[in-house]
Amino acid sequence: MKVSAIAFMSLIGLGACVAEETDSLEEGQTQQDSELKPKHEHHVRGWAKRGGGGGGNGITNHGGPVMTNTNGTNVYYIWYGNWAGNTAQSILPDLASHIGGSPYFNINTSYYNASNVHVTNKVNYVSAVSDSYSQGTALSDAQIQTIVANQITSGALPKDTNAVYFVLTSSDVNATSGFCTQYCGWHTNGSIGGSDIKYAFIGNPDRCPSACEQQTTSPNGNAGADGMASIISHELEEAVSDPDLNAWYDNRGYENADKCAWTFGTQYTTANGAKANMKLGARDFLIQQNWVNANGGACALKY
Repeated sequence: MKVSAIAFMSLIGLGACVAEETDSLEEGQTQQDSELKPKHEHHVRGWAKRGGGGGGNGITNHGGPVMTNTNGTNVYYIWYGNWAGNTAQSILPDLASHIGGSPYFNINTSYYNASNVHVTNKVNYVSAVSDSYSQGTALSDAQIQTIVANQITSGALPKDTNAVYFVLTSSDVNATSGFCTQYCGWHTNGSIGGSDIKYAFIGNPDRCPSACEQQTTSPNGNAGADGMASIISHELEEAVSDPDLNAWYDNRGYENADKCAWTFGTQYTTANGAKANMKLGARDFLIQQNWVNANGGACALKY
């Protein structure tokens, strides 16, 4: 059976802050799954957009926390499945190592908490671990949280409340609540070891190129990894501005990256014929635009 996040949120009195999300209870899942917090999804290509307003810039702060640590947001990768010989393991750490401080990530500094403290233009790629199918190849939402929790409770990764943990899956892994049919990735938060931990699921677009890849010839010669780069960026910018799903979103439930999903702005052609729109470190990437919460609001590649 499917349970909409908006219905769930209404039951606990938090209102309609995430109208586009779904929290799926699949057959065979345990009751613990139904108690997971709602997740916020990055929809597949072609998903019907509903627009949305909400304040002069089209997006408003609903009072929840924002990730404003002056040292920036930490990033941890969990390479789930089989990544042997896959160049993603160099491409995606390069993304996380260079997105902070860029004109692109500076867009997130237009978001702030209830005390008017703004997000900082800093991202720290801290470390990564591997998980060889500890939960199998068909993952429920609860199992994805378990993957994160196991890495933290085992000490393989630190328990860090100023971080986003990314579960990156190889192309033979499915997420049963809607990967490739409804979403390409999502972010949420949960209580792990008594702390509020922010984490995200990033599926491999090679599993469903028409749904989750913008192009099959990609800047770094790995369409799956290059597709994941844009999805990671989407979830990171939403996690810093709306980590607990109760801060920044518009009156249709769209978070900042949702308002610009699958739009890429001005592009250029790389040596291999792929399209790109920014250089981070030594690599070219094609990364979706993000919503600037200033000057009336707009999708952009820099601020």
